[in-house]
Amino acid sequence: MTGGTAMPLVAMRRALRETVSGLPREFWWLWTSTLVNRLGAFVATFMALYLTLDRGYSAAYAGLVASLHGLGGVVSSVGAGIMTDRLGRRPTLLVAQGSTAASVALLGFMHHPAAIAAVAFLVGLTSNASRPAVQAMMADIVRPEDRVRAFSLNYWAINLGFAVSSMGAGFIAEFSYLAGFLIEAAMTAVCAIVVFLKLPESRPERTPSEEKADTEVGLGTVLRDGRYMGVVGLSFLVALVFQQGAVGLPVAMGEAGFTPADYGMAIAVNGVLIVALQIPVTRFIQHRDPRRLLVISSLLAGYGFGLTAFAGSIGVFALTVCVWTLAEIVNAPTQTSLVVRLSPVHGRGRYQGMYTLSWAAASLIAPLMSGLVIDHYGAEWLWGLCAVVGTVAGVGYAAVMRRLPTEEPVLAEPPSLAKPEVSAA
Repeated sequence: MTGGTAMPLVAMRRALRETVSGLPREFWWLWTSTLVNRLGAFVATFMALYLTLDRGYSAAYAGLVASLHGLGGVVSSVGAGIMTDRLGRRPTLLVAQGSTAASVALLGFMHHPAAIAAVAFLVGLTSNASRPAVQAMMADIVRPEDRVRAFSLNYWAINLGFAVSSMGAGFIAEFSYLAGFLIEAAMTAVCAIVVFLKLPESRPERTPSEEKADTEVGLGTVLRDGRYMGVVGLSFLVALVFQQGAVGLPVAMGEAGFTPADYGMAIAVNGVLIVALQIPVTRFIQHRDPRRLLVISSLLAGYGFGLTAFAGSIGVFALTVCVWTLAEIVNAPTQTSLVVRLSPVHGRGRYQGMYTLSWAAASLIAPLMSGLVIDHYGAEWLWGLCAVVGTVAGVGYAAVMRRLPTEEPVLAEPPSLAKPEVSAA
């Protein structure tokens, strides 16, 4: 090996070591649980094919089931946030993952249209319930200066797992759709076991002065927090734009004469870039001004999709995907870290639940929005609207994030995580 090739390898190893060092052991168990969960995420990938090809239902019915699944996520977001604060992070995760495993397995055995729709709603309800607890626990156990890096690594695990599961879903579906349901249920159950055996409760203890002052954070507290609700609203706008990669882009490409394989090639760029660039980009942005990062990422997202109006080949479509994927890589960890920064310590579950609600609502509304705009005005109007929404979000972040509060100091090792061994009881 020559010196010229050895130096970049040494630099890469040092960068990787710096990226993963300094994070607590409990974070890595939570990270492992996230990765395993996404590695088994087969149902969302092949649900439409399962309903239309295997069961013979119409595309309209498949869309209804997808909407009910999204509605379940909307309903559970706030409720799971309340559970996270009241019951704790660990119990909420155990309930959510255990019930998700059971409902996904049950869905594989449903045959009547009404039963499939009802259980799909239940799957959406339970599978989304773990998100506020995961994000709150991560905020509890990771130091403020490491949170952008931690959330980025978690987002990287989500996308790596999804990329692998998406490839595996096709092969599993050729063998047996039921096997896909059962494999996802089993892997979700493994996540619950990891939480049960390896993760202690991380909810911060209330000090005597806080108990005396009765500083309970209710849902009304979140709704009255004008700055935070502004961030939630802006997150919803950005999520509407990002969702078009899964709902508006395939429809527009199909109407333009491109095949599903063409769309698959274009959208695959998204997953590849996130897996390849999430960690190095995070090293570059983790100590930079979050206000500027969110403004830039909102504009990149809006105009990345806006450029799709000029795409006439797979290569150009892939280029536009590169633009908005870079926005996603910057936005995801920065936005999640900002949510923690604006959340009171004893209200993290409710605050994270409201943030999760913004994405769940976007996943419910985005398909309706894209369909209506494309049907009535054409795809070019949809991409122009994305540019407008991205611009509005960027301006909004610039206004809302003035004079951000300083992050609270935390102990290097929270008392609830200081035990060398964790009881499974």
